Amino acid sequence: MRLFLSLLLTGLLCSILHAQTPAPALTVDQLVAKNLEAKGGGPALAAIKSLRLEGRMLVNQGQLEFKVSEVKERPGKVRADAAIQGMALVQAYDGSSGWKIYPFLGRKDPAKMTTDEAKSLVEEAEIGGPLENWKADGKTITYLGTEDVEGTQAHKLKLVRKNGDVSYVYLDPDYFLEIRILDQRMEQGARVEVETDLGDYEKVNGVYFPFSIESGNKGSTDKQKVILEKAEANVPVDQSIFAFPAKPAK
Repeated sequence: MRLFLSLLLTGLLCSILHAQTPAPALTVDQLVAKNLEAKGGGPALAAIKSLRLEGRMLVNQGQLEFKVSEVKERPGKVRADAAIQGMALVQAYDGSSGWKIYPFLGRKDPAKMTTDEAKSLVEEAEIGGPLENWKADGKTITYLGTEDVEGTQAHKLKLVRKNGDVSYVYLDPDYFLEIRILDQRMEQGARVEVETDLGDYEKVNGVYFPFSIESGNKGSTDKQKVILEKAEANVPVDQSIFAFPAKPAK
């Protein structure tokens, strides 16, 4: 009986110690691999050479609604259009420089962007998100453990770009898709923090993309929300849409 009790206690002790042993921490490579796999796999994502998105954008606490469209093409090209009440806003990046048309306050002619202004477009042009091809792009990533994001203990990755700007990428612990990205950029000598929440993922050509994107300055209660209604991959793209217009818009 003593031998039986000893074996029983030993088994219980081993079971308790095993239960208390924390799961091994995931590495950066493992988390990035899980993120790409969750989206549909690296090959499927790489096979998407262009992406056209259409939807609507709500601003000013939903009081204003823009019709929006966006075209992305590898490597690093993007154009975003927003229209309201006959006015058309444009932001574009051709892979090396950016330009814009802001019709508000009477500015209807295209204007070239500074390098700082175009930083957000460089990030926006990443079809697969900030984690895809991070090593080839010269980025560094550090795993910072988990952090609460609206009640979810998300995996937190710190990504540093070649220009020194930082993005904190938060991955859902169950699905490993991005649920929040906090971008910290230096613009005109000041640090800008933009927080973006991502959700409502849907498949496009076998790859999951967020169809709900809410972003704004960190801490702000007035954020813009984009709700996508249509997405197409590998559509033909007219290269002229990215280029700075040869003549002023009329």
